[in-house]
Amino acid sequence: MTSTEFLILLATLISVVLAASAQIVIRLTLRQTKQLLAPLSGFAAARRMLDDAGLDDVAIEQVPGTFSDHYEPQYRVLRLSEASYHGRSLAAVGIAAHEVGHALQHAAGDIRVRILGLAGIAASFGSGAGILLMFLGIGFRPLFWLGASVFSCAVFMQIVNLPTEFNAGRRARRKLNELEMIRPDDLPVVSYVIAAASLIYLAVTLQTVISSLIGILRYMGRRA
Repeated sequence: MTSTEFLILLATLISVVLAASAQIVIRLTLRQTKQLLAPLSGFAAARRMLDDAGLDDVAIEQVPGTFSDHYEPQYRVLRLSEASYHGRSLAAVGIAAHEVGHALQHAAGDIRVRILGLAGIAASFGSGAGILLMFLGIGFRPLFWLGASVFSCAVFMQIVNLPTEFNAGRRARRKLNELEMIRPDDLPVVSYVIAAASLIYLAVTLQTVISSLIGILRYMGRRA
C-alpha cells in the first residue's frame, strides 16, 4: 500500500466514523427528547420567542423533510419540518428555538447572518458543482483544480459559518430562559437538543472537508 492509498483509506475511515458518530448522537438525542412532552408545540414556541423580540413580521412555514429546519434571512422566514412545526416535545421546541436564534442574530444586525445565507448557497451549489468538475477533470488537470477550488470555497464558507450556528444556540437558550416557556428541570434537556442542532451542521462540515481531501488525494495518486 502506497502512502497516498494509506491517506485515502485513513481519510475515508475518519469520514465514516465522524458521520456515523454524529448521526448516532443526533438520533439518540431526538429519540429520547421526543418522548418528553413540552407545554407547547415547536411552532408556538418559535412564534412566542419571535413576538417577544418584536419580530412579529418574521413568518413561520412548514417544510417537508427531516433536519430541514432553517432560517432564511433574505426572506425573513423561519422554516420548520413537520415534526418540529407540530410536535409538542422538548425536541421540537429545542430545534425551533435554535432556528429562532438565527432570526435574533439577524434582528441584532449580526453580520454573521449574511454568511448564513451565503453558506447555504455554497453548500447546495458549490459543493456539488465542485465535485462534478473534479470528476470531469480526471485526466485534465486544469478542470480538476478548478473543481477543487470551487469545492474548497464551499467548504470555507461552511467552516466560517460554524460560529454563527453556535451563537444562535446561545441566543436561543437565553431567550427560552427569559420567557420561562418550559420547566426549569427541562431546560438542560432542551439545551442539549439545541447543541445537537449545531452538531448536525458541524458533522456536515467535517464530512465535506474530508470528502474534499479524499478527492484531491485520489487525483494525486493517479498522477503519481
